[in-house]
Amino acid sequence: MIYFDNAATSFPKPLSVYREVEHCIKNYCGNPGRGSHSLSRRSAEKVYETREKIADFFGSPSPENVFFTYNDTYALNMVIKGLVNEGDHVIISDMEHNSVYRPIAALAENGIISYDIFDTMCLSHLRTPERICANIRRLIRRETKMLIATHVSNICSAALPLREIGELCRAHGMIFVVDAAQSAGHLPINMAEMKIDALCAPGHKGLYGLQGSGFALLRDGLLPFPIIEGGSGVNSLMPEMPEVSPERYEAGTLSVPCIASLCEGVEFVKSRGIDAIHEHESALYRRLSDMLYSLPEIKLYAHNHVGSTLLFNIDGIPCEKAADLLDRRGICVRSGFHCSPLGHKTLGTIESGAVRVSFSPFNTMRELEFFYSALKSIICEK
Repeated sequence: MIYFDNAATSFPKPLSVYREVEHCIKNYCGNPGRGSHSLSRRSAEKVYETREKIADFFGSPSPENVFFTYNDTYALNMVIKGLVNEGDHVIISDMEHNSVYRPIAALAENGIISYDIFDTMCLSHLRTPERICANIRRLIRRETKMLIATHVSNICSAALPLREIGELCRAHGMIFVVDAAQSAGHLPINMAEMKIDALCAPGHKGLYGLQGSGFALLRDGLLPFPIIEGGSGVNSLMPEMPEVSPERYEAGTLSVPCIASLCEGVEFVKSRGIDAIHEHESALYRRLSDMLYSLPEIKLYAHNHVGSTLLFNIDGIPCEKAADLLDRRGICVRSGFHCSPLGHKTLGTIESGAVRVSFSPFNTMRELEFFYSALKSIICEK
């Protein structure tokens, strides 16, 4: 099997991740913060170690500002809904995933906020950080509270200039929320340098944790209102959630095996080197882009943005059928709309959807050759 669906969830995971999860389940999987016994303490130590690694990896001095969630979508919902108030205005990009678009649209539909969408100029050869920021600046109002931006699209490799956007947000007093679903583990991110107020990411993609792992990392002093209440192991006699992070946001029992997997996944990225990972994936992207460009039946989308994700269609074959034909040949890709109607509208694929290929450090040039041969056979048989 050749696995090219890493933008959905990475597979395989590093061997160290599998080993740590097994070690956790067999040896220290108590309930962290819920007891004075050794298993509870050991679980709590692993949870805190993971907070430390995440905070350090993303340039934050405060491990306590990391809180764990089921996935990136939960983290984004908790940050967004915990920070906006009635009458606020929010700005989002035209490449957002539904994990941002749907909660924002729901808040607007219920009359709580208003929002605008800025042009990322994804298809323009005139695209620069300055022009993107100019597009944002035109939408800022007196009541603009927050800007949310996906760092890298989940349907192509277009990235946004976080540093410049962060400086713009800071200058206008806006909260800058970043969805790092497709960039965490692929590109360097430093919250302090990029003026990011809240960073949300999954654990199960480029950080190689298990499904069911995700987190938000807040800047010092930013405390969203908790949208989920329950036991936290802290101030149990009080009816309110604690006023400090992370306990304010971690109601109920944490998934220690998932957090342990994330701990080892971050360590893998650090040991491999994020620049080396990006260069490997970019080399795969360039090679496959050249291969597909040589086939007149293939249409590539936004292929000038080099990274870990490539989008295409085959002339005369619906994207779902193309993905099925590839699956029959042992190749895993994703087809359809990828939970990103804004992105597909931007790229001009809103009517058809498209086939997505997404890489990890475990993919090889040899796999690209097999993929290319499979595509040629599909085209010949249509």
